[in-house]
Amino acid sequence: MTPPSWLEHVTAVAERGRAMLGRGSGGSHGVASLAATCDRLIARRGEASGLALATEVVRALERMSNAEMAEFLEVLAGSFSPSPEAVAAAVARWRLDPSDEAVMALAIATEAPRQELFRRLNMVGGGAAALVKLRGLLLTLLPARPHLRGVDADLRHLLSSWFNGGFLRLEQISWETPAATLERLIAYEAVHEIHGWDDLRLRLATDRRCFAFFHPLLPGEPLIFVEIALTRDLPTAIAPLLGAGRAIADIREAHTAVFYSISDCQPGLRGISFGNFLIKQVVRELTAELPGLRTFTTLSPVPSLARAVADRDNVDGFTDERLRALTAGNHDELRRLAASSDELDALHLLLRAPGPHAPVVARIAGRLALAHLIHVKVRGRIADSVGHFHLANGARLKRINPDGDLSPRGQQSHGVMVNYVYDPQRLEVNHERYVRSGQVATDASLSGEIKAIDAAWANVSRRARRSS
Repeated sequence: MTPPSWLEHVTAVAERGRAMLGRGSGGSHGVASLAATCDRLIARRGEASGLALATEVVRALERMSNAEMAEFLEVLAGSFSPSPEAVAAAVARWRLDPSDEAVMALAIATEAPRQELFRRLNMVGGGAAALVKLRGLLLTLLPARPHLRGVDADLRHLLSSWFNGGFLRLEQISWETPAATLERLIAYEAVHEIHGWDDLRLRLATDRRCFAFFHPLLPGEPLIFVEIALTRDLPTAIAPLLGAGRAIADIREAHTAVFYSISDCQPGLRGISFGNFLIKQVVRELTAELPGLRTFTTLSPVPSLARAVADRDNVDGFTDERLRALTAGNHDELRRLAASSDELDALHLLLRAPGPHAPVVARIAGRLALAHLIHVKVRGRIADSVGHFHLANGARLKRINPDGDLSPRGQQSHGVMVNYVYDPQRLEVNHERYVRSGQVATDASLSGEIKAIDAAWANVSRRARRSS
């Protein structure tokens, strides 16, 4: 006979605990009642009664509406925060005697009671999923409710430990994968929408691969997945890879693995990175399966480009002076194409128009994308989130592809797509240079264009400093 799983054991113990407490299966009703149950859970020391109360809280969270969960988050931020008096006393003790014991007492005093609550909820089935869902809602509330940052910090701290790379399990997704998981892929695809089962089947054809990370705390739920095309050459556009009528390629002729879509599946795990583990592990899997692969590349959007070009208020970004410098020599043609008297108004109008763009506009869009990836930074890292992800993982910026995505979604990148190349021999060097100094690894083929961009950017910066 198969021994019971840990979850089955916990469930059985929780049932006995519920009987000991004299509580029915209905559980808590309303946020106030739930908060009282949470207080009891933190104070309880018995295993059976504690698991019973934790199960009751988790089931209550599962039934709550978004409005009720938002109210519960407010309770967590207020009633389950550290005691100011206890913190002050621990600080005073440490100042008088900065011993190890005083430091430990300070750590205990500054830990919010909600952290212990979260740890206990994670002990029962569905607890991790409920907390991930709760944080997903919390992240949407933070801009308007910054006082909830402490709750987010505690959740992120614990989720980062529970979902660290050592617990991740890589699985290849195929047409034989259970339908429930395939349905989740269709729902979670965040880069290039999957248009139903026929589209999914084509994306799982013999010249395609798909891998996902799973975690024991969320059984059956992918955390992140990557879609890969096996091709002969470096792709310049997304449409040929996703076309409904495309021919299935012979993978024996494939020299290139193209990571064309990476989708995070759990909003509540945002900021807890799995992608760096995923890319490198998938490269190893593909190399073992297909030794003839020589190039591992992406076909990636530049999702912050259109917003950055339109932002006239960022003095470190695309100011009017920099845009004029970067488009010098093309002003007359831009004004003519847009029938406008101002070259910048013409530029913005032409970039926003659906593609394919006129050759000069496509060329300028590519130059702006390259300038954006090299010069527009936030706290030492490039402002574009997709570019930052790949460069921080050690990739090299290989090629800029104007009009690489002519879909409506591509308009946020002004149609531009980028090839980042993962060279297993250079990943660590590129990573270290980027995280230490913000240096972007670029291909030699881009050096001429980069010099022109650097010169235009620097000249404007010098003039700005002299005028100030």
